[in-house]
Amino acid sequence: MSEARFGSLDDFIARTGVHREELTTLAEVGALNAFGYDRRAALWQIEKAVKKAGVLFKRSGEKSAASPLPTMTPVERVVADYKGTSLTIGPHSMSFRRQELAMRGVLRAADLPRVRHGRRVRVAGAVIARQRPRTAKGFVFLTLEDETGFLNIIIRPPLFTEQKMIILEQPFLLIDGRLQIQDGVTSVKARRCQGLWMAGPDVESSDFY
Repeated sequence: MSEARFGSLDDFIARTGVHREELTTLAEVGALNAFGYDRRAALWQIEKAVKKAGVLFKRSGEKSAASPLPTMTPVERVVADYKGTSLTIGPHSMSFRRQELAMRGVLRAADLPRVRHGRRVRVAGAVIARQRPRTAKGFVFLTLEDETGFLNIIIRPPLFTEQKMIILEQPFLLIDGRLQIQDGVTSVKARRCQGLWMAGPDVESSDFY
């Protein structure tokens, strides 16, 4: 006979014996929201459950007292997701700066099909892959990701030599270049690369070079 569902966060903690560090991760990624708490409120309840009551936690002896911690911002939630699980189902990091980037003429991946071959463009995204095939005569190929899709970036050997540290080490890049449409594949031939500061988490890339 299967056990009944957990009636509360305290019931979950008591019946599972999950360690404090694991509970903290579950709270930070939103896995305990089902018990009626936001992420920081869940963290507060965990501390109250695993610690003896002291001055900080004495609130008329009730474990359900409201948390004094502020609710996480959208950026903080995404950071917590990546820290705890290396992924998020929340907004993409690029979406938090989209309005500013649009004012700087930065196009989204979804915008490129409406741009003609050979036009100068500016794009930006998280670097999710770097490739430098031995058969490509020194060319480097990047895959960037924004909130609408993927961007293929072609780096010529002289540009790679000039901006190698930026290209290899920056988790987010702003690319100026020209649009290339060849055999149905849309790419940007980079003329300049810049690191792009983001408030959200760094995204791990898969690099082959």
